[in-house]
Amino acid sequence: MRMRWRGLACLGLCVVLAWFLADAGEIRQWAAEALALCGRSVVPALFPFLVLSSLLVSLGFGELVSPYLAGLMTPLFRLPGCASSALLLGLAGGYPIGAQTAARLYQEGSLTRGEAERLLAFCNNSNPVFLISVLGAGVFGSVRAGVWLWLIHILAALLTGLVFRRAGESGSHQHTTRKTPCRTVSFSTALVEAVRGGAAGMLSVCAFVIFFYALAAPLAALGGRLGPLLVGLTELFSLTPLLTADSFGFVLAAGCAGWGGLSVLFQTAAVLEGSGLRLRNCLLGKVLQGLLSAALALALQGYVL
Repeated sequence: MRMRWRGLACLGLCVVLAWFLADAGEIRQWAAEALALCGRSVVPALFPFLVLSSLLVSLGFGELVSPYLAGLMTPLFRLPGCASSALLLGLAGGYPIGAQTAARLYQEGSLTRGEAERLLAFCNNSNPVFLISVLGAGVFGSVRAGVWLWLIHILAALLTGLVFRRAGESGSHQHTTRKTPCRTVSFSTALVEAVRGGAAGMLSVCAFVIFFYALAAPLAALGGRLGPLLVGLTELFSLTPLLTADSFGFVLAAGCAGWGGLSVLFQTAAVLEGSGLRLRNCLLGKVLQGLLSAALALALQGYVL
């Protein structure tokens, strides 16, 4: 069965390669557009958060907020309070900050593997600037619509976390009394490691954006509703110019932002590489969050638009 799937995957990749070779000029143009997008928007918006999130975890931010947020994280999601740092940073910084922070918390010993993988199901989220400014103000001509997209995104993430609270470990809440070792890393060492890690992560993120942008762009030619849907499922940034300021566009924007796109999924896989954490819960969580986001947007579109 595995060999059969590998054969199908290789066949599909050969088709894509032939398509890229046959339309090399257009592919080059789309890749150049994606590269410009990375320099203009992705790197300035994401790189500082990659560095700061890593630095905060190294300096013990999770342990600092743990006593204050354990009262919410433990009964709702069966997670220790320090897990809130991944959720908060993910909501503020965008993809894949939440996943990176969850992986660092696991590597630092603040979370067990089961806890970290449950956290991955709902801590990796879209940047509020993208939802409010780019989608809300830019596409729908309304900051209010963008704020509602952001609120829908957060609510869907939290509902996803509630669904996954029973996944993985089935024991009691022993994590509420776990003691983490005191951190002895100096600020300068933590900063150097954070910048190096952020640069490596940023390179990986941009590489996936460029590849999937070039892959998604031709799908827009399908037109109708199918084209934007396939583009949004592949690469989120590519969807923006295709969205219409109507009910369908609002639901599609919410659903695709919740899902994140194949590009985000592989960005997440890249930041999890070597951490020992599996991508499975993250994948299932993003599918569920995308569906919940679309359902919430469908229910609210008459009020918002």
